Amino acid sequence: MTEAFPHATGVRSDRAPAISADHVRVGYRSDPVWTDATFSVRPGEFVAVIGPNGAGKTTMFRLLLGIQRPWSGSLRVFGAAPRRGNPRIGYVPQRHTIDADSHVAAEALVRLGASGARWGVGLSPARDRAAAARALEAVGATPLAGKPLSTLSGGELQRIFLAEALVGDPEMLLLDEPLSNLDIRRARELVEVVHELVLARGVTTLLVAHDINPLIECLDKVIYIANGRVASGPPSEVLTSPALSALYGAPVEVLHDSRGNLVIVGGEDPHGGENG
Repeated sequence: MTEAFPHATGVRSDRAPAISADHVRVGYRSDPVWTDATFSVRPGEFVAVIGPNGAGKTTMFRLLLGIQRPWSGSLRVFGAAPRRGNPRIGYVPQRHTIDADSHVAAEALVRLGASGARWGVGLSPARDRAAAARALEAVGATPLAGKPLSTLSGGELQRIFLAEALVGDPEMLLLDEPLSNLDIRRARELVEVVHELVLARGVTTLLVAHDINPLIECLDKVIYIANGRVASGPPSEVLTSPALSALYGAPVEVLHDSRGNLVIVGGEDPHGGENG
């Protein structure tokens, strides 16, 4: 899968941050979501964005995509203020609507990712088909190209959506809960696909997740959002009892279950488990 992309590999520490947030405050109407968020993401990092429901994980993507603006503070993406329709960013939203009777083939949807941003003179169906084929190959979905979307499983659809986001050869991927409806096996398979793309292309990738466990071995960084605050750093530094207790302002325990999975208990998440 790595041959399709000739880009440099790995985290690039010699370049300016791909994302830089400095004391960002953001909210809806008069209700704050973040009160003081400072963090950065380097080019080529694979980052999980986690935290309890309603903490502001999707808000982060809205900010990065230029859909929402901070109340105050500074936010930069590739050194500039975020803007809508940035071709350097590929985005997979949390929800896609697929008609159960749809006969649209997977390849056609991916091809739209190549042609959808171009209008008028200069459209190239042959180039779009070639780009779609490369993207499908990169996510291991070439055999799915001719199949109707309505016949695909949840894991197969996520690969197609990922290919659609990749087809424009972006420098950053924003993936909003792509694992949420997948079983453990399919979730781990999709994480492996994403991780290989991160390594092959050096593409900066942020993935919102409920469950950190399928991701933990692949991550460069965790951005944990809770209680209106943001903590970021390597998983070994952020996913600790002292760090999360400080973030929540309440006792939090980070435990491991009998299968070796990380379990976070306390704070604003009384049910325990891997905060959503």
